[in-house]
Amino acid sequence: MSPRARGNPAYVVRLVIVAALGGLLFGYDTAVISGAIGFIRSRFALDDVMTGWAASCALLGCMAGAAIAGALSDRVGRKRALMVSAVLFCLSAFGSAFAASLAWLVAARIACGVGIGIASMLSPMYIAEISPPHIRGRMVSVNQFAIISGMLVIYYVNAVIAGRGDEAWNVEAGWRWMFGSGALPALVFLALLFAVPESPRWLVRRGDALRAGAILARVGGAERAQAELREIQASLVEDRAQFRDLLQRRLRRPLIVGVVLAILQQVTGINVVLYYAPEIFKRTGLASSQAINDTVLVGVVNLAFTVVAIWVVDRVGRKPLLLAASAGMGCSLALLGAAFRARSFEGPWVLALVLAYVASFALAMGPVVWVVLSEIFPTRLRGRAMSVATVCLWAACYLVSQTFPILLARVAGGVFFTYAAMCAAALLFVLVAVPETRGKSLEEIERSWSAEEAHA
Repeated sequence: MSPRARGNPAYVVRLVIVAALGGLLFGYDTAVISGAIGFIRSRFALDDVMTGWAASCALLGCMAGAAIAGALSDRVGRKRALMVSAVLFCLSAFGSAFAASLAWLVAARIACGVGIGIASMLSPMYIAEISPPHIRGRMVSVNQFAIISGMLVIYYVNAVIAGRGDEAWNVEAGWRWMFGSGALPALVFLALLFAVPESPRWLVRRGDALRAGAILARVGGAERAQAELREIQASLVEDRAQFRDLLQRRLRRPLIVGVVLAILQQVTGINVVLYYAPEIFKRTGLASSQAINDTVLVGVVNLAFTVVAIWVVDRVGRKPLLLAASAGMGCSLALLGAAFRARSFEGPWVLALVLAYVASFALAMGPVVWVVLSEIFPTRLRGRAMSVATVCLWAACYLVSQTFPILLARVAGGVFFTYAAMCAAALLFVLVAVPETRGKSLEEIERSWSAEEAHA
């Protein structure tokens, strides 16, 4: 195949890496709380309810950010909206580091959450809109790799900072350094965004087919670009997208699939592990320093199996991976619940079960859900539809994160059985309702929903 036909894969990879830095900050700024929450609890003398609030308040901002991200990106473009998120990441890092009260810290974390909500939706959407169909699954999965990389980096940073002083120093100053460290990657993200182009699909929506065609040609080759440009223009004949359009009968199924998948990603318990891993390990009798160090291992496993997901998602497909992940997560959580209920903490069993659960999640429920969400909605409504799904995701995440400290204190292992039941529900839903989208263009996926409706 000639260079004219195949495009420039290296250029695509560069764009994807820059966009995925939004995912890295998503992971960094959500997981920083795992190392800080115990020290914040001591610093501000928090009970279980307020500990849950301190850990989960950023998620209210995530919901707000996701809610505005679709309309914002449709109005100013995917690139400029990502720049807004980068600015919020930077400001919130400084605000959290210098917080003089719990209220100040909460306000800074909510602002951070707005940035996370915008980036969590727009990074995978931008990648999906810029990537050729045959590698789109892998490219969108790179965003999940970046999320997990951000988590792993902050787990390590938290461990290093916590190790620089005793408990009293960490309660007074250590957690501030943990939050403040996020300013550096935020500034790098903002600077690099100036070098990437706008999404070609957004440019077509704005009537700039010339620039869109040039970007598509550089991405996928001139021959493919012309055909893809015609497909995009055909899909945008009815361009005045409104939220009420999501209620049209032909869009009902993709919206239901997207919203339910987004909720299931969270109610299966992943952020219980990512936010509270040190607290879970402390319940088994580990010291604070060892619990934080074990959390680094959680991040390593998460990252390793995300790499596996990137490698296989365009080979195996979305649906088989989601089914395998749901089963693995459910089994791990059920056994973890049994261990807590029997107080069987000897040996490495709790750590091994947590790692098995994280590995299953990283194989699909993390990266593949974002792939599917970025694929299943029509171009003219993709921003708004992903906003709805992502708001639901963050709402579910908030509910889980807010209630976990209370449930762990009151019912111990029983809480893990609840999340295991949600994994069983996820397996059934994927089996019945989620379509396979591997290898199809975004416009082909859009037409498949209309075809199904016509035969219904």
